[in-house]
Amino acid sequence: SLFKYMQERNTVSWNALIGGYAEMGNLERCIELFMCMEMEGVKIDDATFAPLLTLLCDSESYDLIRQLHGKIMKCALEHENTVVNATITAYAECGCIEDAKRVFNSSDGYRDLVTWNSMLAAYLEHNLEECGFDFFLEMVRQRLEMDAYTLSSIISACFEDSQQSLGKSLHGLVIKKGFDQVTQISNALISMYLKSNSRNVEDALKIFEHINIKDLVSWNTILTGLSQNGLSENALRLFQNIHLDHLVIDQYTFAAVLRSCSDLATLQLGRQIHVLVVKSGFEGNEYVSSALIFMYSKCGIIEDAWESFESSHKETSVTWNSIIFAYAQHGQGKIALDLFYLMTERHIKLDHVTFVAALTACSHIGLVEEGLNLLKSM
Repeated sequence: SLFKYMQERNTVSWNALIGGYAEMGNLERCIELFMCMEMEGVKIDDATFAPLLTLLCDSESYDLIRQLHGKIMKCALEHENTVVNATITAYAECGCIEDAKRVFNSSDGYRDLVTWNSMLAAYLEHNLEECGFDFFLEMVRQRLEMDAYTLSSIISACFEDSQQSLGKSLHGLVIKKGFDQVTQISNALISMYLKSNSRNVEDALKIFEHINIKDLVSWNTILTGLSQNGLSENALRLFQNIHLDHLVIDQYTFAAVLRSCSDLATLQLGRQIHVLVVKSGFEGNEYVSSALIFMYSKCGIIEDAWESFESSHKETSVTWNSIIFAYAQHGQGKIALDLFYLMTERHIKLDHVTFVAALTACSHIGLVEEGLNLLKSM
């Protein structure tokens, strides 16, 4: 309302208003303001387009991105860094990598590190790892001064055994550049070593212990990785020290340690963590509830698994899948199938895990015909 009564509304004030609505995620209002700017003949600059482009992040936005890109060209702003970077990201977010690549290629001579990082992220987020690795090597050839984002992004893409050599080379580069105490990069290295090969667990633990300032991502990455590599005892021992870093535990931490409790069938510790879950307000969280269901099921207490399901929000298939599996594996296939059909009645979106759970239930109680019908409906 204050903006409405301003006698002189210039580019800066319009951009501030658009930026404010962009932060709130209000695309419709941003577009309205942009059109008003054009109608009033106010000069549009790079700070006008950048916030708008950050809101366009799905395939349905493609036509609007193209229109804005056309206006950017018309205003001769196609070489402004902030606009170039935002346009690359917008095209990539809506799945149009070739368009993002064209914008990058046309920005030669006007690029900054964010431009390179935006294109690298575009490749990696669309699982185009080979393109990403080639692009990173070009960054090396160009002698660019890489930052934590560049290195953590490319390290995070090294998760296959075949990429182990590249991952170790990147680790060497991190040490050479003096980035080994950057928490974001250390977290990416821990994740890489834990995902690529179980023989690299010691490397991951050394990096974790070497981090001076561990954040919650550091803890969640190491706890999840240890659990996934069958080292649940190590994970639970490590978890006992998390309070030393004065961190507030989140749903990923709880999910990781509860998985470790499930692997070891340690009911007493599982119950203690459940109390902590309730105190922390995560009892309704679907991922935590799913981990609780799995833990109680593995410990043979289906009643407590059901109570955890009842306490969850039940908005997606996550907890439904867990409870269906729990009943199926406890030989109570009829209850499991009843839950499957209740899920369909409530229009909860089914996924491949749901069908595997339902088929497991059919298998346990010998419902061959029912199982075949489920297979046909998949």
